[in-house]
Amino acid sequence: MNAASPKKPVLYQRNAFAPGILAAIACLAGISLLSHPYYEYVRYVIAILAIIIGWFAIRAGQWWWAPVMLAIAVLWNPLFPFAFAGPWWVAAHIVAAALFLAAGASIKTVRE
Repeated sequence: MNAASPKKPVLYQRNAFAPGILAAIACLAGISLLSHPYYEYVRYVIAILAIIIGWFAIRAGQWWWAPVMLAIAVLWNPLFPFAFAGPWWVAAHIVAAALFLAAGASIKTVRE
């Protein structure tokens, strides 16, 4: 047992991890609310969190996530909503949830 071993400091921080998890939860919960009036609030949550994650991606220098998050923010925007429905829109929710989780896990910045 090595009780006196010092721990190494963490070199990276993942600022987009928590928003990515929240957005994935909102995407998956939004599937059950597709025909409900509360779905507009789900659109707000998804669009805002996509913009936040995109901003963290730009700040981290991983700009390739920014267009993905911008596309999600545009597709789920509540101000000028698209009238998507059906199984393709349900699949889009699942794909967006996976993208949010992947972005949250891979966007990292060097801790100062």
